[in-house]
Amino acid sequence: MKIPLLDLKAQYAAIKDELEPKVLEVFANGGFILGPEVEGLEKELADYLGCRRAVGVSSGSDALIISLMALGIGPGDSVVTTPFTFFATAGAISRLGARPIFCDIEETSFNLDAGRVAEILDANAKKGHPYKIKAVIPVHLYGQCADMSGILEASRRHGVAVIEDAAQAVGAEYPASGGIRKAGSMGDMGTLSFYPTKNLGGAGDGGMVLTDDQALADRLRALRTHGERQRYYYESIGGNFRLDALQAAVLRIKLRHLESWQKKRRANASLYGRNFKETGLEAEGLITTPKALYKDSGITHFHTYHQYVVRARKRDQLMAFLREREIGTSVFYPLPLHVQKCFEHLGYKKGDLPVSEKASEDVLALPIYPELGPDQVDWVTTSISDFYRR
Repeated sequence: MKIPLLDLKAQYAAIKDELEPKVLEVFANGGFILGPEVEGLEKELADYLGCRRAVGVSSGSDALIISLMALGIGPGDSVVTTPFTFFATAGAISRLGARPIFCDIEETSFNLDAGRVAEILDANAKKGHPYKIKAVIPVHLYGQCADMSGILEASRRHGVAVIEDAAQAVGAEYPASGGIRKAGSMGDMGTLSFYPTKNLGGAGDGGMVLTDDQALADRLRALRTHGERQRYYYESIGGNFRLDALQAAVLRIKLRHLESWQKKRRANASLYGRNFKETGLEAEGLITTPKALYKDSGITHFHTYHQYVVRARKRDQLMAFLREREIGTSVFYPLPLHVQKCFEHLGYKKGDLPVSEKASEDVLALPIYPELGPDQVDWVTTSISDFYRR
C-alpha cells in the first residue's frame, strides 16, 4: 500500500468544485495583488484567531522578516529563539543583521523551554550583553503551542517583544490564564505561513502577520509596499511583501474546511496512539508518541498535528524500511540550527543544546493528513511493528 507523507491531490479533488470558479473569478476581475480578496482573508483570519488586525504578506518567511522590521530590529540587536525549527525563523533574524540567541527546547513538546528563556533574559539584563535582546520568537512546533504564559511573563518583565511563529499551528489553542487563546494571538505579533503543505496552505507562497496593535498593523502595511503610506511617498524602507489575490481566494475557501481537517488529523493521531499502545512498542521504549500537553485542559484544538512526530529507536533504519514499503516519512529537523555551517560565527558547538541535538537524532514524521484513512494508519503502524519485531 503506497502512502505518501502528504497527499495534496486528494485535498484538491475534494474541493475543486469550490476552488476553480473562484480562481477564474479572480482572473476575470483582473486584480491580482492585494485588493478585496486579501482584505477578506485578513478579516476572516483575524476573526477566527481572535486578533484585531491581520496583514497578508508574501510568505511565512517574509512574515517573520517584516515583523522584525516593524520593531526596528537590526544590527546590534539579538533575538532569542529555538534551534529546533525550520531555518526561516533564525534566517529572518540574521538577514536583518541581528544575532540569533539559541535557547534549548522542552523534551516532550520540542517547543522553546520557557524556563531557559527566562534564564537567558535574566542573565542578559545582569551582564549587559553587547547585543541587546529585543525580541523572543517561540515556534509552535508541529502544531502545539509553546508555553506562552512562561515566555510572555519573562519577556514582559524585561520589556522584550514576543513574535509567535505559528506557521505550523494555525488554529491551535492555548489555555491562557485569561481564557483560551489561539496560536499567533498572544504575543506582540504572530506569523503564519500558507506554504502549500501547511494545514491551511495556498497554491503557492503566502503568509500573514497578526497583531492587536493598530500602530504595528499600520507599520506592517506600509513596510509590505516598500514603506509607502501614500502613493509614491516613502517614510521608511520596506520591501515587496504583498500577498496576491489568487492565494487569498484559495485560502478563503480552504479556511471554511480547516476545522473539519483539523478534527480528522486529531482522529488519526488518536488512532496512531491506540495502535502503538496495542503493539507494545511505546511500552518498550521503541517508539515514543507525541504528547498533547493541553488535551485535558478543556480546549478542543489542543494540537493541530501539522506533523505527527514520534521518537524512534534506529530511526534511520526504520525510515529505510518504510521507504521500501512505499510509506512516506521525513525528519523535521536533522541538524539543529546552532550547529549549521552558516551559523558557525555565533560560536555554538555540539553539546551546547543537548535536548535539541538529541531530538534531531530520533524524531520521525509519519503521515497524518486529513484524507488518510484508518486502514492506512493501521498499515503504517503494522509496518513499524514489523520492523522492530523482525
